[in-house]
Amino acid sequence: MNNSDIDQRRLRAGILGGGRGAFIGAVHRIAAELDGQAQVVAGALSSDPENARASAAAWFLERSYASYAQMAQAESAREDGIDFVMVATPNHLHWPVAKAFLEAGIHVICDKPMTLTVEEAESLVKLAAGSRTLFALTHNYTGYPAVRQARALVRDGQIGTLRKVLVEYNQDWLMEPLEHSGQKQATWRADPARGGISCCVADIGTHAENLLEYITGRPIESLCADLSTFVEGRKLDDDANILIRLQGGGKGTVVCSQVACGEENALAIRVYGSKGGLEWHQQEPNTLIFKPAGAQPWQLLRCGRNLSAPEATAATRTPAGHPEGYLEAFAVIYKDFIADVRRLARGEAPMRNYPSAADGLRGLKFIARCVESSAQGSIWLKH
Repeated sequence: MNNSDIDQRRLRAGILGGGRGAFIGAVHRIAAELDGQAQVVAGALSSDPENARASAAAWFLERSYASYAQMAQAESAREDGIDFVMVATPNHLHWPVAKAFLEAGIHVICDKPMTLTVEEAESLVKLAAGSRTLFALTHNYTGYPAVRQARALVRDGQIGTLRKVLVEYNQDWLMEPLEHSGQKQATWRADPARGGISCCVADIGTHAENLLEYITGRPIESLCADLSTFVEGRKLDDDANILIRLQGGGKGTVVCSQVACGEENALAIRVYGSKGGLEWHQQEPNTLIFKPAGAQPWQLLRCGRNLSAPEATAATRTPAGHPEGYLEAFAVIYKDFIADVRRLARGEAPMRNYPSAADGLRGLKFIARCVESSAQGSIWLKH
């Protein structure tokens, strides 16, 4: 692959998985292309050959491959090969796909959870650390401008000493046993062979965990989890309630459910300190509520109007009153990642302003500790 002209062209991207019938593949493609910095040109979009061909044709891809191994080998040998690949497969394929492309010298941006097991995640961290290729994880909620403003307020001491954090992520889409009806998104998530040891915690609980640690800057030190499976016949959890203690002080809860009737995508976080509190809701993404101590009035910090942190304004795309939404937040991760691909090609140090393999490993350990704690009667475990 020739990178000598990298500042004079759009980056060439490839995608693994995400073909017809998948939700997340189109999200990755839109996010990668939103800022005009990259174009998806190649892919292995499905394990089913006909679906792979049809999906590639629908996206007008230049090159379609039958397997990720074939794609990694072929693209790394081309002068006009892809600069990075997007991994949008079911969880069990994240590790072998990421490994194949990192070893081929192609940068990787991967959906979460990063791998199927903690052992795979540890191997991927070592591989990424010892490689000249970049690895990023799409914990996309860290791309919202208001979330970046919240992180800056905590970092700059505006809420004082951290005391309590409450984060919840509730949905209702798995209230019925959709995995038995052949619904694609439910089928692999509820299958231990493809989804891993958890469904709810792995799918959305890791987003809650990552958001909490991103905003507070405090890793979870220990936890006590109670996982439930409410839908009869389901093999994995569909609900979880988790107590947490943070390094350096502070306590809180992580609550996640995929059987919370009436909830769509209700991710929310509340952070409380000795001088103030913060509140953010993903379904009202433009507003961060800052609650100073005493008689001071609450402040509504709004995208495009009064977000002041440089990292928040840099992530803002639209004028005040226009929602900074899910796709835009995803695209912020891609924008930062693509900028680093260009920096590295120029011989400069990457900024790495996006979730990393180390964050992915923390997510896998979080899943494992939650499952272990719940299985042992909801005991406290070190994270």
